[in-house]
Amino acid sequence: MTSNPQVERPSRNELGRVLFKTKAMSSDWAPTFAAVDRAAFLPDLIWPWDMETGTSVAVDRTTDPDGWYAAVDSNQPIVTQWDDGEHSGTAPGRVSTSSSSAPSVNYGLFQDLGADEGMNVLDVATGTGETAGALYHRCVGSRGRGRVTTIEIDRTVSMRARERLCAAGLYPDVVEGDGFKGYADHGPYDRVLATVGLRESPGAWLSQIRKGGIIVAPWGTHYSNADAVLRLRANGGVALGHFTRPVEFMKIRAQRSPRRPHAEYVPAGTFAKADTSTTAITESEFITGRYTALPFALGLRVPHCVQAVADARDGARPVWFYGLGDRSWACVMFREGEETRVWQSGPRRLWDDVEAAFRWWQKQGRPTHDRFGLTVTPDGQEAWLDTPGDSWPV
Repeated sequence: MTSNPQVERPSRNELGRVLFKTKAMSSDWAPTFAAVDRAAFLPDLIWPWDMETGTSVAVDRTTDPDGWYAAVDSNQPIVTQWDDGEHSGTAPGRVSTSSSSAPSVNYGLFQDLGADEGMNVLDVATGTGETAGALYHRCVGSRGRGRVTTIEIDRTVSMRARERLCAAGLYPDVVEGDGFKGYADHGPYDRVLATVGLRESPGAWLSQIRKGGIIVAPWGTHYSNADAVLRLRANGGVALGHFTRPVEFMKIRAQRSPRRPHAEYVPAGTFAKADTSTTAITESEFITGRYTALPFALGLRVPHCVQAVADARDGARPVWFYGLGDRSWACVMFREGEETRVWQSGPRRLWDDVEAAFRWWQKQGRPTHDRFGLTVTPDGQEAWLDTPGDSWPV
């Protein structure tokens, strides 16, 4: 494997120290961090993603090399493709569709995965190729005892990743294909890692992993973008395990949330005809912020529902709920100093379901992500709290 002359950048060394100090990266992964430089896998034009504001501004290495390296050596995600490659120009596109995850997230996933020298690993969603490169360095290295296969559905993204991996002296097997289906030709695997968000854990992975093998993937529901890292242990066609911590990932293409145009649910003149009520739940109780457990828990308990939280304006904040599979909808209007009003319409009373789930979550002691778990079989998946004994389908 070749070394990259840029790995001694002071800003990159400082990033490594921060990752180690915050325990995002364990000491045994430090050699991989030192050898596999994020900069070697990124294009000249990138869009660093500001997690606080949810905005992105382009940075071009050809015109602003200092700004480019500062972004690369920061602990933030970087968008490398918009709109499945149909985007052009420097302004952000509509939907980010390929990226480089924040280093703290990547190395946290590696710790959950427990991959080691000599293992056979499947990496789902190649992206820039950095994750596959890190796994290759860890599992194969100079001894060549393990194997890493990385699969990517986008041909252009896959080709560019292969080129950058080879230039860095890292040689995982780069496959173009649908990661949701896995890659049986190189199985059975000791580990499967997905760096793309899932709404359903693929049954194909269960048939391609060894008994006792580990699957790690960001997982969530259509209810919101509140995902969590899922760590499953395989056992003869079944896999189960707890969630470890909250994350947000772009979703695998086959499981992106369907668009729900508001006007199709609430045509003009129909809002006034909805059933009305009130709720004692306050805005501060319900709108808990990013990476908090409540949205994730509600997604587990309220199936086939999408939540949309609007910005507060003039002391009022509406929260909308849309049914998947029918045209049920609900709206909760939080207003400062006033009783919270509720409107509902359609075959389901979505707010009633959400409020029941909220009360359940309170009764259980407001559980955090790591108290929840998932059991996956070829026939489906079930969520549970603390232990698999009392589970429900999701």
